[in-house]
Amino acid sequence: MIRRILIFAGFCLFSFIVFSQSEMKEVKLTPLEKYVIEDKGTEHPFTGDYWNHYEDGSYHCKRCDALLYRSDDKFDSRCGWPSFDDEVEGAIKRQTDADGYRTEILCANCDAHLGHVFEGEGFTDKNVRHCVNSVSLNFIPQQEKETPKTETAIFASGCFWGTEYHFSKKKGVISTTVGYTGGDLENPDYRLVCTGKTGHVEAVKVVFDPSLVSYRDLVVLFFETHDFTQTNGQGPDIGTQYLSRIFYFSDAQKEVAEKTIRYLEERKDYDVATKVMPAVKFYDAEDYHQDYYDKKGSTPYCHIWRPIF
Repeated sequence: MIRRILIFAGFCLFSFIVFSQSEMKEVKLTPLEKYVIEDKGTEHPFTGDYWNHYEDGSYHCKRCDALLYRSDDKFDSRCGWPSFDDEVEGAIKRQTDADGYRTEILCANCDAHLGHVFEGEGFTDKNVRHCVNSVSLNFIPQQEKETPKTETAIFASGCFWGTEYHFSKKKGVISTTVGYTGGDLENPDYRLVCTGKTGHVEAVKVVFDPSLVSYRDLVVLFFETHDFTQTNGQGPDIGTQYLSRIFYFSDAQKEVAEKTIRYLEERKDYDVATKVMPAVKFYDAEDYHQDYYDKKGSTPYCHIWRPIF
């Protein structure tokens, strides 16, 4: 009970950590790449592949292939290293450099050293310069991208009104649909699901652009917007139709979800009640349930965002 109160009160204040490395690949680094990425060295200016490179595409971490920067945010600072005035949301981690005054930037997914970030130099309107080593990056030309345009995820975290509200506000989410899934009854409706006897849970189907938001980011949002330790429902909504569930569409989604739960249990000492299950048929809920809080002009009462990672 004490833990549940703390969760809903939002008193768990932790720094954001991107903990899942499910997308990490085994990469053999050259001596120079190891010197920069692992030993936090710096390549000589004007020697890297990308300091004067302006082709359309995206820049990824050399070690784990995580998306870090886009070509639209690259600019010529004439410093001899690739310069960016913005980053992909959640892709970069900052920490004080060993010298005690500069700010080091690292890949948030695998902690690879990238370089340093500087502010107040006036190069662009954003007034920020990510000074990155070329050897820390891989470039993927725009025409060669193989990332699918959309991906689908399904989450259940109690009353689907509140679950949908938070996912619909997330950058990179294309659409959200509330509905019912996980049960055996064909074509269930709200009245039947509310009996708790159909096996369905109230859920939200999320269609998203993986080039703008990762599945891992959505899983983090899922856990940060409900009490995943509650075993009999969500907040005051009690019943099997309100249980915490993640329905996966691929082995990759399953791995991310399960790794997240292990992190919460082993590193944060939570008793996680969330179950990870294969996606089954999803039935759209009635029209009046869709975008409920936007139509009502209010916010959820039992789905409150709080940082836990």
